[in-house]
Amino acid sequence: MTTDFSPDLSPASTGELSPDLHYRNKIAAVEPYGVDAIPDSERHGRPVSQFFIWFAAGMNFPIIVLGFLAVSFGLSLVSSVTAIIAGSLVGAVVMGVLSRMGGRLGVAQQIQARGPLGFFGNFVPVAYVNVFAGIGWAAVTVILGGQALRALIPAIPYWLGTFVLVFIQLVVAVYGYNMIHFLERILAVVLFAGFVMITAVSVSRGWHGGFDTNPQAPYWVGGVGGWITFAGFFLSFLIAWWPFASDYSRYLPDEDHVNRATGVWTFAGNFLSLSWLGIVGALLGSSAASGESAIDALFRLTGPFHVAALLVVLISSFSQNFLNVYGGAISVQTLRIPISRRTAVVIICVVAYAIALWADEGFEAKFKTFLFLGAYLIAPFGAVLLLDYVLGHRHDRARIAELFDSRRVLEWGFVAWVIGAAASSLFWNLSFFVGPLAAAHPEWGDLSYFVGFGVACVAYVATYRLPPLWHRTTPVFKGE
Repeated sequence: MTTDFSPDLSPASTGELSPDLHYRNKIAAVEPYGVDAIPDSERHGRPVSQFFIWFAAGMNFPIIVLGFLAVSFGLSLVSSVTAIIAGSLVGAVVMGVLSRMGGRLGVAQQIQARGPLGFFGNFVPVAYVNVFAGIGWAAVTVILGGQALRALIPAIPYWLGTFVLVFIQLVVAVYGYNMIHFLERILAVVLFAGFVMITAVSVSRGWHGGFDTNPQAPYWVGGVGGWITFAGFFLSFLIAWWPFASDYSRYLPDEDHVNRATGVWTFAGNFLSLSWLGIVGALLGSSAASGESAIDALFRLTGPFHVAALLVVLISSFSQNFLNVYGGAISVQTLRIPISRRTAVVIICVVAYAIALWADEGFEAKFKTFLFLGAYLIAPFGAVLLLDYVLGHRHDRARIAELFDSRRVLEWGFVAWVIGAAASSLFWNLSFFVGPLAAAHPEWGDLSYFVGFGVACVAYVATYRLPPLWHRTTPVFKGE
């Protein structure tokens, strides 16, 4: 403990003193900033950019496959649609708020987490949750893209096809923020047209009318429990983006109307894409074959249009992985590892490629386990971030310096996150671990996200006014 809690204001410790590197809106220039706070002179762009980037990222065929599961849980069509809308709505609202924080503070989401968790307390969730999520989702998306490419051109080996995909994603992520936004605008339009085609063709071929509640369904746990679990699938998909939301809005001008619009456009892009494709999947669920892979389902549902549909799925792997790789690299830098953003991008891509080669077989089961585990840990993380911004006054730009002060070793937000994650573990339902309450009461559905988020909120409110948990008298790193 120490009695001097004033932040160090040297250039190494505060993004407020980040130099103007004249990046502006140059598309073909390599982004010069990493985890620095973006100076006001470099702020540029329009809030609508957030719609394009998140809408494009949400155009993902596995979301349709998730929608298939409504029938497996015995839900009626009406219950399925309301669950999809509810899960997408909650996740998108939080995404909108987190994205708005990027324009206000000008720093990545992972750097913002240093506020409530502490400089080093932030390492644990960033190292495990954010880096793990960035690499894992990059691998998951490469797998699907590689499978689509293999189906399109069987002569190309899977290892070579995935290597080409990863290399393209690496180059774009190295160029960074402006290049990603430029390409996502194009991809949003292309993928919109592509998924309109997939929707029209697949529904006309695969929809056999509505369906009612079915207690004989293989995963039936009751109407309420099934509804909660199914809604959680779509919520968890967006929860995985929470740690990266403001990474793609931090260059926007810090103006009240811009910040408000940023939140609205982010919400719209996420909600519309996820609910649209989820509902399409629910409509087609009665025609889904047991154990059917995403690619097999695409072939069956699109018939003579399967080549165009596979091309759409292949393109969608880029819209997602530009963000996964870039966000993962920012997370690596947040750990204070002395490497550049470009080197971090290379590391993320190499590891994701290795995982994609290993995990090609049994993709669906690994995808579901990964989706749930990440969401279980990110939900309380998001709760702490939101409350710190509102109750902890993190929206005050005068406090940005604290985010770069390594003397703030550990803060009470870290404790709140741990308590929230621990409480949620009682309800976890994973292939390798089932929480005691989940095992005893399957009819409750998967409450893990809600318990983790809620308990973390209570723990934060109970502790955020306490004296700092662990501060040093001197900085940890030289030059601060």
